[in-house]
Amino acid sequence: MSNLFRHDKYSTPLTDEEKQGLKQKWVTTREELNSLETLGIFNAEKKLVKTRNVILSENFLKKLHKQIFGNIWDWAGKYRTTERNIGIPPYQISSQLKILFDDVNYWIKHHTYPPKEIAIRLHHRLVHIHPFANGNGRTSRLLADLLMEKTFNQPKLNWGNKCIDKLPEHRSKYMTALRKADRGDYSALIQFLDESNCDME
Repeated sequence: MSNLFRHDKYSTPLTDEEKQGLKQKWVTTREELNSLETLGIFNAEKKLVKTRNVILSENFLKKLHKQIFGNIWDWAGKYRTTERNIGIPPYQISSQLKILFDDVNYWIKHHTYPPKEIAIRLHHRLVHIHPFANGNGRTSRLLADLLMEKTFNQPKLNWGNKCIDKLPEHRSKYMTALRKADRGDYSALIQFLDESNCDME
């Protein structure tokens, strides 16, 4: 299994907190975990490409998270139960997700924003809620892509996921754009997606 991934002396070891609930005990570095999570995204996309489920629902969100991370974390598909330095209090997760999905359905019905911006706002709000202990960014990006493909019949967004995982400067731009979105300015996040270009293997 480990031969699938590149190992080098610059790999960052996982902390004890990051190892909690980890099924694959051979995973010890951030690079190995990123590679395994990327494989989970790939497998989830293959399974969900023909889905006819309502994607803007808590049930689908939990299913999506479990599809991606079920082989990695024993808590995959379950909301976090502890406070984090980002995200809302755990007891608000379910109610805030309902508000989010209702908002997105309203935007779609009334053409409040262009499709790309609706998907971006869905992604940002979901990251802000932070329903899961880990994997919120990947899950919200995939859900936004599914929204583009299933609801708007448009190509998925160009997140540059491989660069987000491997290039600090690319991830820094992404995080800066998310912080601006926290203040209600989505222009940087839209620009990030328009300019993102990553062909890394």
